[in-house]
Amino acid sequence: MTQKIIQNGTIVSLDPDVGQVSGGDIRIADGEIVEIGHNLDASDAEVIDAEDHIVVPGFVDSHIHLAQTQVRGIAGDWSLMGEYFDHMLGNITGLYQPEDMYLGGLFGGLEKLYTGTTTALDWSYPNSLEHGERAVDALKDAGLRAVYTYGPPGDDAAKWWYDSDVGLPEDLIRELYEEKIRDDDRLSLALGLRGPDFCTDETARSDLELAREMDALATIHMGAALWPSSVYGEEYQGFGAIDDMLGPDVNVAHGNHFRQEDIDHAIEQGVSFSSTPEVEMQMGHGIPVTEKVLEAGGRPAWGVDVCSNVSGDMGSQMRIGLQLQRMFDNQKILEGDEEVDEVSIDCRATLEMATIEGAKALNLEDEIGTLTPGKRADIVMIDTDDFMTAPAHSPIQTVVFQSDPSHIDTVLVDGEVVKRDGQLQNPLVDEEFDRFIESGERLLDEAGIDF
Repeated sequence: MTQKIIQNGTIVSLDPDVGQVSGGDIRIADGEIVEIGHNLDASDAEVIDAEDHIVVPGFVDSHIHLAQTQVRGIAGDWSLMGEYFDHMLGNITGLYQPEDMYLGGLFGGLEKLYTGTTTALDWSYPNSLEHGERAVDALKDAGLRAVYTYGPPGDDAAKWWYDSDVGLPEDLIRELYEEKIRDDDRLSLALGLRGPDFCTDETARSDLELAREMDALATIHMGAALWPSSVYGEEYQGFGAIDDMLGPDVNVAHGNHFRQEDIDHAIEQGVSFSSTPEVEMQMGHGIPVTEKVLEAGGRPAWGVDVCSNVSGDMGSQMRIGLQLQRMFDNQKILEGDEEVDEVSIDCRATLEMATIEGAKALNLEDEIGTLTPGKRADIVMIDTDDFMTAPAHSPIQTVVFQSDPSHIDTVLVDGEVVKRDGQLQNPLVDEEFDRFIESGERLLDEAGIDF
């Protein structure tokens, strides 16, 4: 057995049975956490020194479009229903070749690992089977744990969106799963559904039935902006045609305009919600669903969403999502002519929304999300021997508020070190960099987008 010991770190396990362990050790064998304690025997193991480090579970990004990585930095002034739909879904995605999918996904995955995210749900728009194959190759080559999400192809917005009656390509999805995903322990499959917001009722139901037949997570863009009322002149009707099909295998991305009763019903059925607060604040999705989910007795999972717009750093989403909700809660108190004498959500909660809640949303909570014996060793070590992070009086507050990607010293996925001493270990960072840049330049040139 290949064994490692992370030694003498401040372990923030997020597992209530394990707790927080000062000066603690973690034994890893064949990619699994097997023991957490003090002074573990290291004679037969590779030792990773964690002194002056906070050790946390790897972050989980529950919703991101990794293939947009090589066109990052173009959407910072775009709205969802204006430029994004026109330029991205109506133009750029149709220009992607299979190698563009690979290069965007590869460097998006590398950014995830560099910034401490060890698992991501990659919502993909493959224009063909080969596009999907290369997108999955990218996840494998990056070394990321991932839920590859086969969404509607990006080659024809009029066909796949706007009240579409065309179902997802079942034969291609099954072939991709059998050839590329089924036998890979780090990968799983999801189907990217459009839901009643973007396709006919019959299509929404059949796509969800397909996901269920394949035992795949169904993740759906719903309730963002005022869609469909802004297009069809209809009152927003929540889950509509799929209301009776909800369950723990359904994940909703955004959900900003769901009514409280819709959220209550969904949480009762086990539905998870992915909130991407930074993108939603900018693009006009509406107020993040955080408060409604909390009110219903659930918790949202954080995600980045559009990496052509914002960075892939999950730390930013933890902070923005937390402080935004605190602001709303504080304002209610102030409007009642009272002073704010305590904050509403604590730092541990937002860290859990970036770890174990993300794992639950992806149906991976038995494998990842906490530092627990028996789970996979997806682990992040954050340097606190730094003028920006020291002294780390509260380890969780240091992680949430004081650290940034430069402090993420070491990252392990499945017990393998993918970032060490602040540097990614993957040679593809250098080997594929020029092709990555060329891909982005060609896509924007062909799309006619200039800055």
